[in-house]
Amino acid sequence: MAKITAEEAQKWLIDEIAQRLGTDPSEVPADQYFDELDLDSTTALIIAGEMENWLGFELGSTALWYHPTIEALAAHIAEESERHITAA
Repeated sequence: MAKITAEEAQKWLIDEIAQRLGTDPSEVPADQYFDELDLDSTTALIIAGEMENWLGFELGSTALWYHPTIEALAAHIAEESERHITAA
């Protein structure tokens, strides 16, 4: 498993959210709160599941609560990725 940077995680999240919203990635601000992105709960759960598949590890059910923007979650993902590589 390769370490995932915050930039890679942020790009993945923006691309995935843009695709789900049917918009251009440039229209998805990284500092906007998830609950302001017009995603319904089902779509958010699907994205979370696909993200965990992409990452190769679970983030935990509170990750979006404690990291409520793309930018914050991407930084958290990078930290968790580092921790999973170190532990492996």
